[in-house]
Amino acid sequence: MTPTHRGNVSKNVEKQVDTGDNSQMKPVRLVTVTENQDGQRIDNYLFRIFKGVPKSHVYRILRSGEVRVNKKRIDQTYRLQAGDIIRIPPVKTAEREEKRIPDARFDILYEDDSILVINKPAGVAVHGGSGVSFGVIEQLRAMRPEAKFLELVHRLDKETSGILVLAKKRSALTRLHEQIREGSIDKRYQALVHGNWKNRRQHVRLPLLKYHTADGERRVRVDAAGQASHTVFNVLRHYPDFTLLEAELKTGRTHQIRVHLASSGFVIAGDEKYGDYELNRQLQKGKKGEDALKRMFLHACKITFVHPETGKPVTITAPLPDECAGYLKTLESGNSKKT
Repeated sequence: MTPTHRGNVSKNVEKQVDTGDNSQMKPVRLVTVTENQDGQRIDNYLFRIFKGVPKSHVYRILRSGEVRVNKKRIDQTYRLQAGDIIRIPPVKTAEREEKRIPDARFDILYEDDSILVINKPAGVAVHGGSGVSFGVIEQLRAMRPEAKFLELVHRLDKETSGILVLAKKRSALTRLHEQIREGSIDKRYQALVHGNWKNRRQHVRLPLLKYHTADGERRVRVDAAGQASHTVFNVLRHYPDFTLLEAELKTGRTHQIRVHLASSGFVIAGDEKYGDYELNRQLQKGKKGEDALKRMFLHACKITFVHPETGKPVTITAPLPDECAGYLKTLESGNSKKT
């Protein structure tokens, strides 16, 4: 599929009313909703434009009727429609120093008017939060200030590398999310696990439950009270003490591949949350300071979906990062074999 030129996006139409207040108080604005905002909840829309304003205050001005759509009161669940006129009241925002988002360059695997697909490196969060000041989405928005819409279609763990899809139009985001809910998007990962995986193809169906540790860290465990989760594992190659697997996600739960493998007795090499501490220490040290693995060996290598605009199937692949491919070469010195 050949990327095309960027489409023109209609600009917000704003009418400002001067309130004579200080510089911290933004004036009343009348904003026309664009196609890229169609379907978005009003509260999420306001969170984006009222940066630095507590969410409790945003909900308060919604309840009070200060925010109106087409001159009518609405609640926080209202979904915007293209052409709606939003009355945005004056809101005092705290002055704070803007944190500079460092420049970043991501390997672009595919791009057109509707979607952007990058090859995310390991060690980079996809978005800010939970102690992370910024992530891929904030960096991309900073690099593309002209972009009127840019949102994550799905997520990857910070420690996982590989394919990450972003939408450049709300219509594209909505259609891709529909495919995710239907389970029609085919996502494949490569994982190196410790041990000799026996079955060439194996289904793992274990319910997963999210919880928080005593220090507030988010974790996942196998629990009958959790959500139904399904992963299919295919053996790609056996190595001495390790097996290279392909993982097919049938559901998309948090940490699904990592927990399904660990609970099956095969931890991912370099996994600091669910892996083997002593094994990871040895991998990071390597032999004689060489052939070390200093990251988790989990990589999103392939995705297939229906293009949200053309309706045609799209398949995108991402090669193994150098650090993972290089470590496999060190294992090939043993008696490895393809399966």
